[in-house]
Amino acid sequence: MRSGDYLEGMLSDYVGGKGKLKVHKSASSRLVTALTCLQFAFAVYATFLLYYMSPAVDLRTKPDFTWATRIARNWRQFIITPHVLNHYQEAVSLVKAEIPPLLTPTEVCEHEKIDFLQKKSNDAQMIKVKTELYKEILDFQSKSIGTETLNELMAMKSKWDLKGPNRPKVTVILNHFKRKTLCAQLDSLLQQTLPFHHVWVLSFGSPNEFSLKRIVNSYNDSRISFISSSYDFKYYGRFQMALQTEADLVYIVDDDMIPGRKMLQILSHVAGTEKYKNSVLGSIGRILPFRQKDFTFPSYRKFRSKEAGLYLPDPAYDITVDKIVQVDFLSSSWFLSAELVKTLFIETPFTFMTGEDLHLSYQLQKYRNAGSFVLPVDPNDKATWGDSEHRLAYVSETTVIFKDVVQVRDDQWWKALSTGYITQWAAMYPQKIDALFYAHSVDEVRALAPLLEKFRSTVGKKAYIVVSGGNFCPCEDAASALNWPKLVCKERRFKIFDLAIGALSGVSNSEVPVVQAVFSSMKGLIKIHNPSVVITVADIDSNVKKALKMATETKSNGTTLVLLPRPSITKVLWMADLRSAALPNWNRMRISVNIVTQNRVHSLTRLLKSLSNAYYLGDEVPISFNMDSKVDEATIKLVSTFDWPHGPKTLRRRIIQGGLIRAVSESWYPASDDDFGLLLEDDIEVSPYFYLWIKYALLAYHYDPQISLPELSSISLYTPRIVEVVKERPKWNATEFFKHIHPNTPYLHQLPCSWGAVFFPKQWREFYVYMHMRFTEDAKANPVQIPKSRTNGWQASWKKFLIDMMYLRGYVSLYPNFPNQASFSTNHMEPGAHISAKDNVVRHDKSDFEVPLLQDDFKALLPNGKLPPGSKLPSLNLFNQPISLRGLKAAGAKLGQDVLRCDNATEIVMVDHQTGLPSRCSKF
Repeated sequence: MRSGDYLEGMLSDYVGGKGKLKVHKSASSRLVTALTCLQFAFAVYATFLLYYMSPAVDLRTKPDFTWATRIARNWRQFIITPHVLNHYQEAVSLVKAEIPPLLTPTEVCEHEKIDFLQKKSNDAQMIKVKTELYKEILDFQSKSIGTETLNELMAMKSKWDLKGPNRPKVTVILNHFKRKTLCAQLDSLLQQTLPFHHVWVLSFGSPNEFSLKRIVNSYNDSRISFISSSYDFKYYGRFQMALQTEADLVYIVDDDMIPGRKMLQILSHVAGTEKYKNSVLGSIGRILPFRQKDFTFPSYRKFRSKEAGLYLPDPAYDITVDKIVQVDFLSSSWFLSAELVKTLFIETPFTFMTGEDLHLSYQLQKYRNAGSFVLPVDPNDKATWGDSEHRLAYVSETTVIFKDVVQVRDDQWWKALSTGYITQWAAMYPQKIDALFYAHSVDEVRALAPLLEKFRSTVGKKAYIVVSGGNFCPCEDAASALNWPKLVCKERRFKIFDLAIGALSGVSNSEVPVVQAVFSSMKGLIKIHNPSVVITVADIDSNVKKALKMATETKSNGTTLVLLPRPSITKVLWMADLRSAALPNWNRMRISVNIVTQNRVHSLTRLLKSLSNAYYLGDEVPISFNMDSKVDEATIKLVSTFDWPHGPKTLRRRIIQGGLIRAVSESWYPASDDDFGLLLEDDIEVSPYFYLWIKYALLAYHYDPQISLPELSSISLYTPRIVEVVKERPKWNATEFFKHIHPNTPYLHQLPCSWGAVFFPKQWREFYVYMHMRFTEDAKANPVQIPKSRTNGWQASWKKFLIDMMYLRGYVSLYPNFPNQASFSTNHMEPGAHISAKDNVVRHDKSDFEVPLLQDDFKALLPNGKLPPGSKLPSLNLFNQPISLRGLKAAGAKLGQDVLRCDNATEIVMVDHQTGLPSRCSKF
């Protein structure tokens, strides 16, 4: 018979008044009274217990009911007396037999016997190397982010009021498998100066599950829970459990850590400070390897190597942590905001078998910009130690010493560094490279290959390529497309980075994971390597393009995203010849095409066709048509229907006929100092490479901060065949003239070009003001008369005023110089305002002006295959005579006919380049 049924029958007999019980009335009465009181007491206890376990109740104020258990244990012998006779006494014995005795921790606890003694290194060289590296790291961090001692940390303002109502809830998670340290951990936690909210003891696939559960039960504390599973969730299981906490903070502790009794108080206070609120804190950490002299990275377990990194603290080398130090990842314990825990699972881990410590720090930095810090300790107060034993965490029987595990972890941290993890080495030694290429598919790798190889083969240049990885573009396939050995995907050397996008996006049909993965990884890689440009194809996936744009815009050093149309990639190999400082200005310039036309529709059609066939590198290039009042119908129809895919199109038409001087000079005015105007009359034709020449020259001579060439005011597309300003107009061949330097060297000339040239904004504003101050209908009334120049008698010519200004102030234009005077523009010398005009007595030979157009890449024709340095450019005066730039200014100062009178022959007029207004005379 069950004991419950037996007792019920006994009570029924008593209430029914059977005669055989009357003799025992006194004893039975006492039994019933005792059981009733016990039942009532238990009901009250259970009611209060259920109430305080309600989610609606603030559990921080929940009382500890272990006192009731202790009372019940002490009163048990008085409530149930041994005076009941016969079978009633046997019934109570059965009840007691079914209720297991409440064991105390003293009865069930097992303790780890620590035979391990920390070895002290006697290797003087390694002690020196390790301590020097630690000092270097601390010195860097003290200057960059600041480091604090324990006392300084505790003096910082924290949002947590550890003694008041704003006390934080802390859930402690203990993961146990075989070690016998649970009791030591629980005893330490119960003695904390800041009480914990909950303790969850986890047992996943542990052979000691029964004993662990018995230990938890023996503490009989409702705040301590036991959670077990026959399946071993390995190292990530505890973090998965942490996702369920309702606490403010989570403290995840390995079974080899016995925290000092002040640890929760210290950790919570630091986590509540403004500086460290977005951080993960711990007591043991590691600094990952530094780069070696051969540009490779060693294993983090490499023996006798400074570059292998540091373990902090490291008792073997007497390295203690007396100031907070940022590390690459934490080991053995992690204290962080519950909100941050979910970050661990954004990307699929490299492996679930190990490496959760590194993966946590990597993901927190990558997606939350959160750092990992080892807290300092008071060496004289074990209560401040994260491991009060200071030995268990260093026991040699740890998984990370096995060769296969070390290899896996080496692969893991290298993968993290390759996908944007900013380690302490990367922070201390920021790299500087010229270009970082990005390819999302193997086809894009092939398209970018020529330019990548050009960068990598150019002396002094550094360039790497990033591939999406996963199913999009596996590293091995990219290496094959580049004719590189597949080994490059395995070696720890910067060359190719595999982002493994599939680890994040998986089978998702949403673009969000891809954008997030590309952005977060590229943001880190850009911060580590500081590329001048990030280069990819213009037709890359639009979402990837957005991610790349965001990543480059977050870097303050001016990294520029360059989107190249695939057909243009082989045309811009000269990018590798530009200085790193010039490359970030790739997108800075805005070059507009400004066409002056009236009634030569055939000429205009030819010009527009040549413009349409040119390479524009994906840049936005506005185009404007400037028409005088007498424009014909055919021209209006042509410009109205002309399709220009490279930028906005603007049409302007005069009401009153202005003539060529106004049509040209008023066709463009700069909107900023990066706005450049290409002026073209409709009888001009351009080469497909004209825009490349302009862009290359601007980047080399105007946007390179190491080049000072303030005299440069325009870039010509055309190479002249005659000396235009001399009365006889003798023939002239630049290739022959400069053969002693290099037959194809570009050169600086004081003569501006009107047959295809791009003008600089500052000098064009200056020209506007100058022309306004000097314009006269009668050319002879012009006060500037350049000795022996034909330009003195030119009528209705805007170019005459520009020549005067350039002569007086020493300005020059850059001219191309190629075989047979091949150029980027040519003049077809068709009848117009000047050519064949009634009042123009000068006869023009078309062969003197019409030059062949460059139809092939011009880079190979340049000296040494690139534009020469600015200091090596030869310069000519107005009459094609060699002269220095200083000599040009001296000639203008000597003439002394500028709008301001300068008293000294060593002074020229200076202007305000924002307004173009002359301001003062200044020595040159």
